[in-house]
Amino acid sequence: MTHLWVRAEQRGNEQRVGITPEGVQSLMADGFRVTVEESSSRALPIAAYRATGCEIAAEGSWPKAPADAIIFGLKELPVGTSPLPHRHIMFGHAFKGQADGPALLSRFKAGGGTLYDLEYLTDETGRRVAAFGYWAGFAGAAIALMVWTAEQLGKGPGPHKVDVYPGRDKLINSLKENLAQALETGRSKPDAIVIGALGRVGTGASNCLEALGLKVTKWDMAETAHGGPFPEILAHDIFVNCILANEGVPVFVPKSALESPRRLSVIADISCDPGSPYNPIPIYDHATSFDDPVIRAGDGNPPLDVMAIDNLPSMLPVESSEDYAAQLLPSLRALSNIERGVWGRAQDIFKKKISELD
Repeated sequence: MTHLWVRAEQRGNEQRVGITPEGVQSLMADGFRVTVEESSSRALPIAAYRATGCEIAAEGSWPKAPADAIIFGLKELPVGTSPLPHRHIMFGHAFKGQADGPALLSRFKAGGGTLYDLEYLTDETGRRVAAFGYWAGFAGAAIALMVWTAEQLGKGPGPHKVDVYPGRDKLINSLKENLAQALETGRSKPDAIVIGALGRVGTGASNCLEALGLKVTKWDMAETAHGGPFPEILAHDIFVNCILANEGVPVFVPKSALESPRRLSVIADISCDPGSPYNPIPIYDHATSFDDPVIRAGDGNPPLDVMAIDNLPSMLPVESSEDYAAQLLPSLRALSNIERGVWGRAQDIFKKKISELD
């Protein structure tokens, strides 16, 4: 019997979960054993999971789970040194040269466990089977407008903190109120440019901005193929970057933009990879957070503020959890054949990374 152990998240401001009570019920109907940890932060209540008849465990008790249990979370584990003997499903952030990656992989090597990284769950064509992209884009665009509003009201760089919202409608209504206050200063509505607009992230960003009545310029590969420069970006109030920092991606906002004539005052870097040598926005050097969301990169007129939060879907934990869980459930149902298919491919990547450890 395949045993899935759903652990509580331990990262601050993280209320998401990768499986809903309905998903738990579906797995149990397929013969799975499912354990769900209690959580002091999860957006979906434990009572709904308990109602499925699954086993309930204390928050953070996964290290004592049976040896054959598959531990399922979303965000990475707290930094530590203890060996990891279990099989884990999560976003490990350990395969791209991240600073904490070798330490995490060493814990798996020491314990004999396996990391099935959610970022590397792909189908036969290489496409990810599940992603939070849409809600990352939606939340990133929402915060971009908050930053712009703070600038107009003389409260920038701001907001000083970003809250978690119980739902999309609550967020949109709050943004409309903030926008109305900013427009009372005599300023016109901002316009925005979204690069990567045809993907899931860009679609979410565009939908958010259009729900607020903003004009959105939508660019994708065709508009950026010439490699730059891109003065059009500087001619917008808000720039939302939805393109991953990979080799071949052009620089969208160079350092010289800080001294150039521009309207641009807000950048939402949803892809958020400031440490990459291919960073298309090399005007900032570290990610931001819910508790410290904005970097003022330039003090000109207008100023230039950057938002680069790396767990944006956490801002809307209910919608993002339900969306992601629905995408992932078919793959979870295939865990009984964990050596094959999507799980087998993820395991091969893990083994390769383990072999590369010093």
